[in-house]
Amino acid sequence: MQYITLDTETDFDGWRKAARTLVLHHMAPADVTWAVQGGEAELFAPPAPSPILEVNEGTFSVSAKFIELAKAAILHRDGERFAILYRLLWRLKDNHDLIEVATDTDVALVTAMARAVHRDEHKMHAFVRFREIGRERAAHYVAWFEPEHHIVELAAPFFARRFADMPWSILTPDLCAHWDGHALSFTPGVSKNEAPSEDRLEETWRRYYASIFNPARLKVKAMQAEMPKKYWRNLPEASIIKPLIEDAERMTGAMIANAPTDPHKPQKRPEASMTRKHAANVLDALREEAAHCRACPLYKDATQTVFGEGPKSATIMLVGEQPGDKEDLAGRPFVGPAGQMLDRALEEAGVDRKKVYVTNAVKHFKFVPRGKIRLHQKPNTSEIRACRQWYEREVSVIQPDLVVAMGATAAQSVFGKITPIGKTRGRLIDLADGRKALVTVHPSYLLRLPDPEAKVQEYQRFVEDLTIAAGVQKKSAHAA
Repeated sequence: MQYITLDTETDFDGWRKAARTLVLHHMAPADVTWAVQGGEAELFAPPAPSPILEVNEGTFSVSAKFIELAKAAILHRDGERFAILYRLLWRLKDNHDLIEVATDTDVALVTAMARAVHRDEHKMHAFVRFREIGRERAAHYVAWFEPEHHIVELAAPFFARRFADMPWSILTPDLCAHWDGHALSFTPGVSKNEAPSEDRLEETWRRYYASIFNPARLKVKAMQAEMPKKYWRNLPEASIIKPLIEDAERMTGAMIANAPTDPHKPQKRPEASMTRKHAANVLDALREEAAHCRACPLYKDATQTVFGEGPKSATIMLVGEQPGDKEDLAGRPFVGPAGQMLDRALEEAGVDRKKVYVTNAVKHFKFVPRGKIRLHQKPNTSEIRACRQWYEREVSVIQPDLVVAMGATAAQSVFGKITPIGKTRGRLIDLADGRKALVTVHPSYLLRLPDPEAKVQEYQRFVEDLTIAAGVQKKSAHAA
């Protein structure tokens, strides 16, 4: 019998090295017992681990799929996971394609464990709530979470990316994760009494949650499946969930009575009798719905959905490409450097910025992390198509006379196909729904130009394009 003791509950490298050596020494799974340093001792285990076997010069290989499953499954809390993984590895040595047999008992077990781990990782991403300790420069943000499995090291990089600019700690009974703005670190787990109690921001969070709660879309069973009650005690909004559910029927009736809506028809303009209040209600409902959009994978890393904003009676809709870093954090479009350049160009062109609705073709920030910096990454066609429904529905509510597409991504969304900027720029184009479109560059393009002279020239062209939009805005004002 061979007794193997791993350093930690998540010691994949240690398990992998030991398992490889055991297989090369033809050590059958029934002759191997696995344990973790500091864990409960086996009833018949020796007082010390077995001597380390010499590394055999032989070799064998397994598929990348097994390695991926094993890395996740080893984080499961099942005490038999090391033995199950070794048993599957032992069998894969002689049957390389076994990993593709989903009905095999061992394959099914390992796959189920990996799925449970990733599901727990998703829950941690969704239900961690930070509380503020200290104020301003001395502020530190602390959260308490009780994972089902050993996922803290797996889940922590997500929070480092999303909350890169704030120092935080996530406390759990197993392991605690810390971010100082530069690097992740881990310390032993703690008890819940060391976690902070309610802070000054939680009442604000509860008011926000109540404002976005949509009783008309409430499905209690689906809600409880996605957000099990065991997580409620750590959520500031938990105290109002039950009253909101109980009041859902009354609220739904009030919504029906106060804000009747027609079914969405993408290519049909609503009747002119739609009131501003009605349009505002519909747009607010769209914004709330978009906040939960999962039509493409971009929502996983973005901080939040960045929906459009502006007056509901706007005659011009400006469509950008996607939110940037500043917009992703603020939850508002065009608040970063590109937005500042856009505001300046609109003023020079004679466009009343207060009467313009601004939005983006893609509502989530797509990026690649580079240390503390998140670098913009261009959305692909599938992501643009997945998000186009929100643009169409914004247009159907705002009913602008002119849509200005800024950049290739915006043009692809507005026209429903890849549209070159050079061939269409600077002229009014008729759309199928009867309104006009104007294509120009995105202001971020101007910011990236390295040549100062070219930057001045291109900025002037950008202002000239927007001057066309100013003419449409003035014409619409006179017609009104």
